[in-house]
Amino acid sequence: MGILNVTPDSFYDGGRFTNEERILAQAEKMINEGVDIIDIGAYSSRPGAKDIPVKDELEKMINAVRIVQKKFPEVALSADTFRAEVANAAVNEGAAMINDISGGQDENMFETAALLKVPYVLMHMRGTPKTMTELTQYDNLFKDIVDYFHSKLLKLKSWGVKDIIVDPGFGFAKTVEQNFELLSNLHYFKILEKPLLVGLSRKSFLWKTLATNPEGALNGTISANTIALLHGASILRVHDVKEAVDCIRLMSQLPTSEIKN
Repeated sequence: MGILNVTPDSFYDGGRFTNEERILAQAEKMINEGVDIIDIGAYSSRPGAKDIPVKDELEKMINAVRIVQKKFPEVALSADTFRAEVANAAVNEGAAMINDISGGQDENMFETAALLKVPYVLMHMRGTPKTMTELTQYDNLFKDIVDYFHSKLLKLKSWGVKDIIVDPGFGFAKTVEQNFELLSNLHYFKILEKPLLVGLSRKSFLWKTLATNPEGALNGTISANTIALLHGASILRVHDVKEAVDCIRLMSQLPTSEIKN
């Protein structure tokens, strides 16, 4: 899953893809590098990010989905949004998946996913991008996250949503230490019996550990993605598609006994 942020303030690529020419160039680059899904985001979820009006997110999302879908109709598009109104509009314009970082904080999201009959990514987080760094206290990290998923999965099932992917939410209401604990124990989530999406790309717990910055975190991202694949990750959400595809190809050559899935 390749990341295509059309926001002005995302932590790594904010402001890079805000016009049609650049959006299409990046989409084409990712397609040529072997992307399976392009995840379009029009709302920055970086720590401390400010809220923006629905109207602003909707306009940016619809514009990006339309131009990518028109130029590259063969590629699957995902709408990275926590707002049901935006998700509904994006799917009606051609998006084939909803990637909801909030886990259904919008009370209409689960019903919308059910009506649209598209895959739904259920991510774990607490609070909002503006408040999540203050919400990192857990009684038991894995039990609390699994309990969260069980509760949400039951609600999704009651609505009739069948194609669900879970994302433990690296960097969302987790400390650096908690992120590494999650990474080393990803196979724990196989208890949910759902495909596992991980978004590790250039995140702060990697670049801070390496004493660098998002631009200097590619090697760290590749290393973390390798660990994630070893522990059962099904989908890698990344800024750098070629490197992730290479990683997956190499990992696919390992005996299955080496992979904890």
